[in-house]
Amino acid sequence: MVPKAIDVKVLQDYKLKITFENKEERIFDVKPYLGFEAFKNIKKLKNFKKVNVGGLSIQWEDGTDICPDELYNNSKLIGKSDV
Repeated sequence: MVPKAIDVKVLQDYKLKITFENKEERIFDVKPYLGFEAFKNIKKLKNFKKVNVGGLSIQWEDGTDICPDELYNNSKLIGKSDV
């Protein structure tokens, strides 16, 4: 089971900095997902910025979310100097 997301911050270029319960900080690039119908509402930057932690993962106001496994396994582990 992947760790739960406990914090999310919006970065430039449709990227998110996510902190997980295991204290790892990771960068997740949402750009590759924006072409899918399910993500059409968050293409608008004002909607993209309305992300928050929800359940085990992250979600947006309109209900768009990303599977916790996808979020963790396809994000890049970072150090403090990477952000």
